[in-house]
Parts: sequence; structure tokens; C-alpha cells
Amino acid sequence: MFINWAQQEITLKIVYYGPGLSGKTTNLRYIYSHIDASKRGELITLNTKEDRTLFFDFLQLEVGKILGKKPRFNLYTVPGQVYYAHSRRIILSGVDGIVFVADSQRERMEDNLNTLLDLEQNLITMGRTLQDMPLVLQFNKSDLPNSANFELLQQRLNFYRVPHFNSVATTGIGVFETLKMIINQVVNHIQSHA
Repeated sequence: MFINWAQQEITLKIVYYGPGLSGKTTNLRYIYSHIDASKRGELITLNTKEDRTLFFDFLQLEVGKILGKKPRFNLYTVPGQVYYAHSRRIILSGVDGIVFVADSQRERMEDNLNTLLDLEQNLITMGRTLQDMPLVLQFNKSDLPNSANFELLQQRLNFYRVPHFNSVATTGIGVFETLKMIINQVVNHIQSHA
């Protein structure tokens, strides 16, 4: 959380985290293309060898004021590959809420679990845990024929019984529902700890 006193804005950071090619980038691109251009910043892409990190910010006036300030949200993705662990830790620094984008394909379950464990370990190094963090799970690619059923995804990945959504990020199914839920969780978390 960062407060810009001159602009009377409070900036909150939401990170989309998940294994490589799970749909984090697709989520952000979909959101960016469907937000009023006058309320969003520029979409910035940092390309790495096999993945990319995206970032943009937007004003979310519909949630009202937070601590008397207009809310601005910074949305980030992290590179999914394991060898970008340092980059992921840097992007997580100062995070206010996390969307974990799981790949629903059965053969990606181990990747999802390993990445969820990596996320928890990174948070612990920062003195936080998933248990005390606003978190939403998104089961992406739920339209594919080899996707695991919803109950199995819940059982294997939703340890803390957090809000969850099936999604198809390429078409926008579940994308804004996930975003609205994490925004609500972040706002409630900030207000309850103020």
C-alpha cells in the first residue's frame, strides 16, 4: 500500500501468480482491453527469454474511498518459470492481494502445487503467509477436455477455503469476477487493519 497525499490516492498492489502458461498474462491483457482507457495507465511488458511480466494501473472509483483516498490498483503478473524465482520475489514485495491462476489441465496439477508452495515460501521470507493474505484462486482453462474436475481442484489447491472461480481467460469467463473478488478482499483487509 502506498499513499499519494498530493493526489489523495491510495495505491494497492495485486499480483497474478501461477505456473508458466497458466493464463496470468491472458487475464491481464483481457482486463486491460476492457477497462475504460481514461481510468487506466499504460500496459508495460517486460519480456524475458521464455515468459513476460505485465503491469498496469487503474483507478477503481466504484469501490468508494479507502481511508479517505481514491483507490488505484497496480496489477502485475509474475514470470512462471522456476528460474525466475528472484524476479517473482521482487514483484511480490509490497503485495496487498494475490490471484493464484491455476492451470486446470490434469497434467499441470503438480506444477500448480509446486508454484503454490513457491508462493507460500516467498511470502514467508517477507514475514507473511497465504493465510493472512487476501487471496483468490482462479481455475483457468476450465473449458479444455483434459481439465480436472472442480472438486479435485478445490481439494488439491484450496487449502484455506478462499474464494475461487472457474475461468477461460481467453474469452473473459471468470476474469472480472476474479478481479472484483480480489479487489473486495483487499479493500476489506485494508479497512479492517486500519
